[in-house]
Amino acid sequence: MSHPATVRRWRRVPLVALLAIALAAVTLGIASAPAHAATEEPCDIYAAAGTPCVAAHSTTRALYAAYDGALYRVERASDDTFEDIGVLSAGGAADAAEQDSFCADTTCTITEVYDQSGHGNDLQFEGTGGAGGEDTASSATAQAISVYGQKAYALYINAGNAYWVNGSSNGVPTGSSPEAEYMVTSGQHYNAKCCFDYGNSETDRTADGDGAMDAINFGSECWFGSCTGSGPWVQADLEDGLFSGGSDSWNSSQEALGDSFVTAMLKNNGSTEMAIEGGNAQSGSLTTMYDGALPSGYDPMVKQGAITLGAGGDCCVTKSNGSIGTFYEGVIVSGYPTSATDAAVQANIVAANYSAFIPGTEISLQASTSCCTSDYIQHDASDDKVVLAKLTSSSSSTDKADADWIVEPGLYNSSCVSFESANESGEYLRHSNFELYLEPNDGTTLFSEDATFCPTTGNSGKGYSLQSVNYPSQYIRHYEYVVYIASDGGSKAWDTTTNWAADSSWYIASPWS
Repeated sequence: MSHPATVRRWRRVPLVALLAIALAAVTLGIASAPAHAATEEPCDIYAAAGTPCVAAHSTTRALYAAYDGALYRVERASDDTFEDIGVLSAGGAADAAEQDSFCADTTCTITEVYDQSGHGNDLQFEGTGGAGGEDTASSATAQAISVYGQKAYALYINAGNAYWVNGSSNGVPTGSSPEAEYMVTSGQHYNAKCCFDYGNSETDRTADGDGAMDAINFGSECWFGSCTGSGPWVQADLEDGLFSGGSDSWNSSQEALGDSFVTAMLKNNGSTEMAIEGGNAQSGSLTTMYDGALPSGYDPMVKQGAITLGAGGDCCVTKSNGSIGTFYEGVIVSGYPTSATDAAVQANIVAANYSAFIPGTEISLQASTSCCTSDYIQHDASDDKVVLAKLTSSSSSTDKADADWIVEPGLYNSSCVSFESANESGEYLRHSNFELYLEPNDGTTLFSEDATFCPTTGNSGKGYSLQSVNYPSQYIRHYEYVVYIASDGGSKAWDTTTNWAADSSWYIASPWS
């Protein structure tokens, strides 16, 4: 598809180089990365293995080392004009500053995600002005994250958002041809409604029977009963069936993946075999949940070659989509990759250093415990203590500002984080005698250590936990509306095991002020 003329302001700015200190216990880093000069990215890995990408989509980074074009298109509400958002450098991160400039003082939506493979499989939103249908385009600013240490935006799909393209004449496998796909998504934003998919779908956008689809599904749908746990899971949407394995029975090897960033993979040789894999997109290797025969009635496959993102195969011409999910990147390849290729792609994804913590941005830290999701970490106006306090839209401007924090590279370890007060410049969250205070940076090593915390996946499986760099068994935890660093069981009252996992897990929220 050719791209209509649009305003373009390509900014080829060098990335800031900062030293990133490795810390084995840390799974999530935020240090600004040096300029990214990749020798290979996922689609280069697949091509070298003889399974080339036929579609490659991302709002966060280039999926080829040489790719230097547009990643996606935004439309701003103030004047209905469009802008293509590219990369900072070939093979690098998205140019979020370009979007921020274009969308300043108005709202923007993502109307199209461009195919980096050269096959022209550009995904358009399923609504008027896009691919046609009942859905709308996603907000362009609903979630900011970092990749390669640089700010980028997710494709954050809520109910009523979906994307589609007919790729049947553009290299997307059809019939029983072998195919594989992956996406990087989030285990923190999902539901049990049909169907947050990415992959091969019907060209007529109706449910055309067994095997007409071959798409990754990620969510908590449980179609065949007896599911273990509450998800979210990586499953295979093969049309008229959402499979955790090779049959209608629940696959006992399935694993829920609640990480903030998740790699989800599916491959299907079209006639005899499929595999489902998944893992943490920030660390570690993939887990194979299933590798075996196709379900009965799905051999051979009868794929049609359209691509859906954020919806099932029978959406969204005459109805709206109910599923939610987050999409950072994904590809579809021709062929059946080896396990070694899958592992190499996962290693590349981990090396991209996805994180929710963006240096220099303001956030609020929201409690995830069920009792307290209206409460936030706030410095107390009457002294230097840090408390957990309820905030609403009617709260005072001072109270809101007291709950906002600027994310900074860790004062002691730049792979971790420090939190500077947004309204008390130069003052940071730090622990002293296990309690948290807001105090000015005195330049000492002790202060740097006390004010540095290493983000990990939430101890409860939700959000993030913040590990003390100098007391690694201790995490930021609220207890009786005071904020401490606490271990899971110990001699102090705030070390109680009751609710420890939830009380030490935090959501990253938009700044109140």
